[in-house]
Amino acid sequence: MNTLAQRYYHARNNVFSRVQHLDGLGPLALRLFLVPVFWMAGTHKLAGMEQTIEWFGNPDWGLGLPFPTLLAYLAAYTEAVGALLLLLGLATRWISVPLMVTMLVAIFAVHWDYGWAAIADSSSQEVAVRLGTATDLLREHGNYSWLTEKGNLVVLNNGIEFAVTYFVMLLSLFFTGGGRYVSLDYYLSRLFPQRD
Repeated sequence: MNTLAQRYYHARNNVFSRVQHLDGLGPLALRLFLVPVFWMAGTHKLAGMEQTIEWFGNPDWGLGLPFPTLLAYLAAYTEAVGALLLLLGLATRWISVPLMVTMLVAIFAVHWDYGWAAIADSSSQEVAVRLGTATDLLREHGNYSWLTEKGNLVVLNNGIEFAVTYFVMLLSLFFTGGGRYVSLDYYLSRLFPQRD
C-alpha cells in the first residue's frame, strides 16, 4: 500500500528526471544576469581609475581602504574579466571566488551602514516627504517630465540588498558551475575527463 509520501516522491522523481537535462538553464540565467552587472562595474572603474583609487583610499569621503591602487586595479579587473568569463561559462567556479570577495568588500565597506534596502521605501513618511519636495523643486525649476519619462524618482538607500543578492548568485554558481550544455566548462570537462 502506497502512502501519500511515497506517491508524492514517485510523481516528483518521474517529472524531474525528465527535465534533468535542462538543469544548465539555471546557472546560465544566473551568469547572464551577472554579466552586465560586473562588466559595467569593472569597466566604469577602469575608465576612471584615478577617481577609483582616490575613492578606495580616501578615509574622509571614500572607503579608506589600505593599498588603494592595488585594490582598485584588482577590483576593476576582477569585475571586467569576471564578466567575460561568466559570459562564456569558463572557469565559472574559479572566478566566483574573487567576485564573491568583491561583493563582501562592497557589503561591508560601502553599503553596510545603510541597512538592507537598496531603494528607500517610498511608503515611509520621511521618504515620501523628501520625494515630494524633490518633485516640487523639479517641476518648478527643472524639466520634470523629461526626467521621469523613463521611470519614477526614487530615493537611493544604498543598502546591502543588491550586493548580497549578487553574492548569493555567485555562491550558487560556485557550487553548480557554469551549467550543463551551456558553458565552456562543461565541454572542457568532457574533453578532459577527471582521472582517478
